Amino acid sequence: MVKIGGSLIKEGVPENFVEDVVGLVPSHQLVIVHGGGDVVTQYATRLGKEQRFVVSPEGIRSRYTDRETAEIYQMVMSGLLAKRLVLALGKAGVKSVSLAGADGLLMQGKRKTKLVIMDDRGRKVSIEGGYTGKVVGVNASLLDALLSQGYVPVVSPVAAGEEGEPLNIDGDRAASSIATRAGADAVVFLTNVDGLKLDDKLVSHLTPSEASSRLSEIGFGMQKKVMAAAESVEAGVNEAIICSGTRAGPLTRALAHDTCTVISAQ
Repeated sequence: MVKIGGSLIKEGVPENFVEDVVGLVPSHQLVIVHGGGDVVTQYATRLGKEQRFVVSPEGIRSRYTDRETAEIYQMVMSGLLAKRLVLALGKAGVKSVSLAGADGLLMQGKRKTKLVIMDDRGRKVSIEGGYTGKVVGVNASLLDALLSQGYVPVVSPVAAGEEGEPLNIDGDRAASSIATRAGADAVVFLTNVDGLKLDDKLVSHLTPSEASSRLSEIGFGMQKKVMAAAESVEAGVNEAIICSGTRAGPLTRALAHDTCTVISAQ
């Protein structure tokens, strides 16, 4: 399982990533989940839809998603970024298929009815949940069918809600959920830094409990990745790796534990 961050694909798909996928496909079954929050914000602004971001009591920053924002999110993620990846991989000879949650009920989500956030005065307040959710079901058999035919599934983090509505799913959490339910051996989070740094030093290894205990020391963007990585390992994935996607052979080097952060039980 691979999660490629939106910062890496907002201007196009990096050649180093495509080349590495080409090299790994003969010996590995890959599923790719992508991000793209900054691109969603960019297109929402162009469409005149102001974006609102909220912070949870745990310090996690996220997009508040009303119905219109959910539709823009789905349009950009599934209609633009997923196809960008599929086209780049196809050009290199890799057979890939883009999927969103509604496709074959790949990701079923449960809508959050309420969100507890911090207001401008630092107080906890409850607001309507909007169109964000958590993954409650994954159609792993659909992924298995594609993988068995040599296809690389490219998954947009948009789940199908219980009422047939699109739900905004955090990309890191989506990758973690699919990895655990599909029985992945490893999940690799490609980002624009080498991994988790604490006290200006790269952390080479953490257990899930160690990762959870240090969340308060970690900044907004990395917090989500560390949480998703720890959750996937706790749910049975052998290891979760956070690493840079800007270097040559990013996936190959991640699997070799070269300059990255590995979260595993041991």
